[in-house]
Amino acid sequence: MDRLLLSEGEWKIMNVLWESSPASLMEVVKALEEETGWSKSTVFVMMKRLVSKEALSVDASGKVQLYTPLIERADAEARETGSFLSRVYHGSVGMMLASLAGQKNLSREDIAELRHILDEAEEKLDR
Repeated sequence: MDRLLLSEGEWKIMNVLWESSPASLMEVVKALEEETGWSKSTVFVMMKRLVSKEALSVDASGKVQLYTPLIERADAEARETGSFLSRVYHGSVGMMLASLAGQKNLSREDIAELRHILDEAEEKLDR
């Protein structure tokens, strides 16, 4: 599970389950219906894959199978962020921020938030 990475579709399913779990297959299908239009069989195959990746557990003891995340959202986000930085920016946060700033995608609020985050990170280093 240390190297678990989720596809875009798997993220959609996991987000539903992080918000409300345990949930049945049909509850997940219904939650994703408007956004994706995926069929029951598509969602089932993806959830089966998530179970095999050990990202979800399935409880088949009742009338309906219930799915529950086995990983925390924060852990999945950290893995994805690390993978993205490694693949796209050779692990460099500075390169990523320079790219964002160069595209002028950062608002004043974004810049202030980044300064705050960097100040907090610097304080942790000084401790």
